[in-house]
Amino acid sequence: MKNNLHQEFIKIFNKEADNAYFSPGRVNLIGEHIDYNGGLVMPCAITFGTYLLTSPNEDGIFRFRSLNFSEQKDIPLQLHYEKTGENWFNFPIGVIDRFIKDGHALKGLDMLFYGDIPIGSGLSSSASIEVVTSYALNDLFNSGYSKLDLVKLSKDVENNFIGVNCGIMDQFAVAFGEKNKALMLNCDTLDYQAVDSNLGEYVLAIINTNKPRKLAESKYNERVQECQAALIALQQQLDIKYLCEIDSATFEQYKHLITDPVVLKRAKHVIEENDRVKLAATALAANNLAEFGRLMYASHDSLRDLYEVSGVELDTVAEYSKTNPDVAGARMTGAGFGGCAIALVKGDAFDAFSKEVTEYYTQKIGYAPSVYSSLIGDGVGELASVLN
Repeated sequence: MKNNLHQEFIKIFNKEADNAYFSPGRVNLIGEHIDYNGGLVMPCAITFGTYLLTSPNEDGIFRFRSLNFSEQKDIPLQLHYEKTGENWFNFPIGVIDRFIKDGHALKGLDMLFYGDIPIGSGLSSSASIEVVTSYALNDLFNSGYSKLDLVKLSKDVENNFIGVNCGIMDQFAVAFGEKNKALMLNCDTLDYQAVDSNLGEYVLAIINTNKPRKLAESKYNERVQECQAALIALQQQLDIKYLCEIDSATFEQYKHLITDPVVLKRAKHVIEENDRVKLAATALAANNLAEFGRLMYASHDSLRDLYEVSGVELDTVAEYSKTNPDVAGARMTGAGFGGCAIALVKGDAFDAFSKEVTEYYTQKIGYAPSVYSSLIGDGVGELASVLN
């Protein structure tokens, strides 16, 4: 489909597109449920994402079309917009609303979106749409935002226009992603380091469990509260603002302050996972994929046993991966209770892995997962090739 995007644009709008843009999805390689504890995450951009083709019009109208959804919208240029229903075009409208509120003069635009990120998979299709729209508008209308401004603006759209209380990791990863690099990011300070992550003979397998993630939000809030309780207990003797300010050795010394056994487990995951991110960065930079894979498995085990956010579907993928010699490591990624797992799989064995994990999973769970292969790709940018 992406090879025919320009032809589709001509068919829909009866004219050629002037500009084309791409913004990827993302996965978090390691560092789960620690961003709200002052910890480090390690996302990367993937090679799936959102394409946007544009052409200005003289009608003062924004025309939204998508090759993924039948719903379309034509909306005149105005001073203020509001979210309507749950339609996909709320994401670009929210971005436009924010540009206008910031005092930028926009003009009518014909816009065609196409995404090849699996919907509802937890690979951040919403951040991808927000960032590609904000990048395009910034480019087309010379609005003068920096890339970091666009990240913050897109997160603000998600929080306040769409109404989803997400952190900043998704928008940051899809904007700042670099080919063959992971981003070791502190979500609080936004300090980050691009870590060399040449996968060599391996590819990133993304396994969508196809389980609806209904529990995630209530359990997420519960985990945040449990971490807060752990922090308060440790603050009796430690001068810290976040759990991730201490390492595992310090935690061992002071863990007796946490008397609730469940809260203790949560804190242990958070602090050890933060240490794992640092070890993972060292392993990746040294091209030690075996060690990185070991850390992936350790992360999954901790999310299953200490943080209790995985579930039988995600555990089944990790369980199968451990039996396959062509897999270096695997883990759940994202909030948990469904969504996706990732695995580091030898490229020439990917087809066999895909077939076998599908059979194993289907036999145990009763329905099939969806399996995709990706490399670590670039962040948002303009595309010339789509228009040729």
